[in-house]
Amino acid sequence: KMKKALRRFPGRKHEFRIYIDTIASRYSKADEAMEVITNHVLNKEFRDSSPVHSVITRDSSDTPGIQLCDLMLGAVMETWQKQAVHPAKKAVRQCIADHLGWPALDADTYKTERKFNIWYFLDTTREKRHVVTRSVKLKYPYPHENIN
Repeated sequence: KMKKALRRFPGRKHEFRIYIDTIASRYSKADEAMEVITNHVLNKEFRDSSPVHSVITRDSSDTPGIQLCDLMLGAVMETWQKQAVHPAKKAVRQCIADHLGWPALDADTYKTERKFNIWYFLDTTREKRHVVTRSVKLKYPYPHENIN
């Protein structure tokens, strides 16, 4: 997503702030390392732009945006792992699928999807692709963006 923004508006100064849930790591500066690595990867293509301004660790219980991401990620993961049996969890999964225009969350999205992405990472040396890729048909469509 960052590369797409950098390519789309090359003349602008970009400044990304990444908020993440607490990283499970023995390395106390894992968030700082993530910032350095991310900028290094982006600088290979965008020459010394260092667009990642900061990687900020927050406790998800104190940050509504991260809580929402945790909820959606959990719904997708439980669909794939087939572990959710509680009716409320099933209802959340179905509600998210309905908003995407899908029968269920058992697919991935095209990489060009703007609003909600599900990525299926496949090791082609070990397995064949068995996942359907679906177009998202938002219940409440995202406004068309006019690019000048």
